[in-house]
Amino acid sequence: MSQHLPASFALGDRRVGRMGYGAMQLAGPGVFGPPRDREAALAVLREAVAMGVNHIDTSDFYGPHVTNRLIREALTPYPDDLCLVTKIGARRDEAGAWLPASSAEELTRAVHDNLRHLGLEVLDVVNLRLMFDTHGPAEGAIEEPLTPLAELQRQGLVRHIGLSNATPRQVAEGRRICEIVCVQNHYNLAHRDDDAMIDELAREGIAYVPFFPLGGFTPLQSSTLSDVARRLAATPMQVALAWLLRRAPNILLIPGTSSVAHLHENLAAAELELPDAIREELDGIANVVGR
Repeated sequence: MSQHLPASFALGDRRVGRMGYGAMQLAGPGVFGPPRDREAALAVLREAVAMGVNHIDTSDFYGPHVTNRLIREALTPYPDDLCLVTKIGARRDEAGAWLPASSAEELTRAVHDNLRHLGLEVLDVVNLRLMFDTHGPAEGAIEEPLTPLAELQRQGLVRHIGLSNATPRQVAEGRRICEIVCVQNHYNLAHRDDDAMIDELAREGIAYVPFFPLGGFTPLQSSTLSDVARRLAATPMQVALAWLLRRAPNILLIPGTSSVAHLHENLAAAELELPDAIREELDGIANVVGR
C-alpha cells in the first residue's frame, strides 16, 4: 500500500487487511429478500477473497438470512485467515422495517442463527447494533443487552465483541463490561462526528469501521468530492475510501457492492495517492455547507 500506510490492523486476535468487504448489498433491494442475481453475488464474494480480502462484514438480518447463506455457499471451506464479522441487535419485520431486537432471548437466538447460517462453531466478531435510534447513535444504557452477549462469549460461541451505532459514552460503558475490539459507525468525509472517538480508539488499539462512505453528503459537498475525483482520474468512491484509509491507522473499510467490477474499483482505492494539497481540500468538505 502506498504512502507508508499500514496494510493491516488488529481486529481482536486477528490482523486483517484494512480494505475489507461489506456483504449488505448482496441482499435484495432495501437489504430485503434475495439478490437480483444470485450467481453474481457468489462471484463477488469469491473474487473478494481471491483479491486478498480477509475481513467480511455481514449480519443475519441482511435479507434476512440471505447474505450469511450466500457467504457459506460461496466461501466454505473458509480460508484460515478469513475474519467474518456479524452483528445482532436488530430484526426485520415482514415489510422490511428495521426493529430493535435486544432482549437476552433475541440476542441469544441471533448468535445461534448466525452460527447456523454461516456454518460456524464460533463467531469471530459480533457487533451489538444499538437501536435507541435507528437513524444514528443515541444515548442509552447498554449494560442490559451487552451482558448476555458477554455471557455468550464466555460460553465460547463468540470470540470478540464490538459495538455499532454507538456514542463515546456507550463505548466507555461497554469497555467496563467486556473487551470491545471495534466500533462500527456512520463516518465519512462529510459526516465527522466521531473524529475524537476515532483518535481515542487508535490510541487504545481498537479498530474503527466506518460505514456509508458516501452517505449524508449535500449537493455542494458531493460536487467538491466529484471535482477532486476528476482531477485525480478516480471515482468519488475511490477518493472517499482513500481519504478514510489515511484518516487514521485503525480505520478498517468494508465498502459493499454486488458487482465484481465495482469491487475491483473499491479495492484499487488503497493505492490511490492523495497529495497534501488534495487532502487539505478534502478535509474541508465537512465545512463547505453554509459558506
